[in-house]
Amino acid sequence: MSVFSEVPQAAPVAVFKLTADFREDKDPHKVNLGVGAYRTDDCQPWVLPVVKKVERMIVEDQSLNHEYLPILGLPEFRSSASKIALGDDSPAILENRVGAVQGLGGTGALKIGAEFLRRWYNGQNNTATPVYVSSPTWENHNGVFSDAGFKDIRTYRYWDAEKRGLALAGLLEDLQNAPERSIFVVHACAHNPTGTDPNPDEWKKIAEVMKRRNHFVFFDSAYQGFASGSLEKDAWAVRYFVSQGFELFCAQSFSKNFGLYNERVGNLTVVAKDNENLTRVLSQMEKIVRTTWSNPPSQGARLVAITLTTPELFAEWQGNVKTMADRVLLMRAELKAKLQALGTPGTWDHITQQIGMFSFTGLNPKQVEYMIKQKHVYLMASGRINMCGLTTKNIDYVAQSIHEAVTKVQ
Repeated sequence: MSVFSEVPQAAPVAVFKLTADFREDKDPHKVNLGVGAYRTDDCQPWVLPVVKKVERMIVEDQSLNHEYLPILGLPEFRSSASKIALGDDSPAILENRVGAVQGLGGTGALKIGAEFLRRWYNGQNNTATPVYVSSPTWENHNGVFSDAGFKDIRTYRYWDAEKRGLALAGLLEDLQNAPERSIFVVHACAHNPTGTDPNPDEWKKIAEVMKRRNHFVFFDSAYQGFASGSLEKDAWAVRYFVSQGFELFCAQSFSKNFGLYNERVGNLTVVAKDNENLTRVLSQMEKIVRTTWSNPPSQGARLVAITLTTPELFAEWQGNVKTMADRVLLMRAELKAKLQALGTPGTWDHITQQIGMFSFTGLNPKQVEYMIKQKHVYLMASGRINMCGLTTKNIDYVAQSIHEAVTKVQ
């Protein structure tokens, strides 16, 4: 008998199972609105032109080698990544109380932050500290904090299904009622899966309650620049919280805004009270990294660092990011217009009010099942769709499919 004979079969990761089902589907009209990756109007992956340019620069640079990076990662990558999150003129950076850890993608950055907080937040080994994630949230948030050892993972209200928008009153109430010094995981922009973000005034109300209750905020910033086309707009919440004196973590991903999905380029920005606290925090994070992946990979991080620190490349990258953001915004406007023209029951204003890659359509599980089985349009069971999967060639078919699902299935 195998020593592994009692190992249960794990459930497949939903989004990857959806993609596998899509690939096996032979229907010529099939559409994949599931996986979270950018696609061109020809429904093809896009390697950013600036990325191709920098890759050639790296290949031709004879001074580079394959020696280990420092444990915390490539210094110029970490500093430049933190600067785009906080701003070049951030008082926290000028006061030398910002540091960072290069991670394996945004998930790796979340992982290092979660592992540190479990060990050292509010004293050593705090498995009982409540960790709050939004309802709904990206599924990995629950897994990362649970695997780090936190025993009390809760949700705070975020999505109002009836009005198809932010449940601000419930969110603020949950912030107020949470035990003091709880940990709150929040999306910096382009909330996944709803695409619904607080506006600046709403962020200010959220920050006021969090400050009063001494909560710790852990930002997940996976879409800076990609959401609106503006780095500054998409980082507004993070920068505001720093301006209000918060110590915080910000997990950054460069998968979407650089198209570096398989390079796993992430950064954990740490904002501390002062340099002394920062130094001690980073020393403990270094120990965690050492036993997790020991040293991070260099290729993707070097590519990002060169782009962010070279003015002409930085400007070109911003243009590339805006190209992606503008296509998503166009698809939002087109889908809303087509549903309204079809007379599809309900309001569809939320499609253009939401932002970023994903839209929470409001379709229920039975309607989703109809979309997949009858129309061969693949989307998550929650009704979340990836707007990048829409193109000028398939948007009429998708709109008609949604119309049929809403009118035929209750």
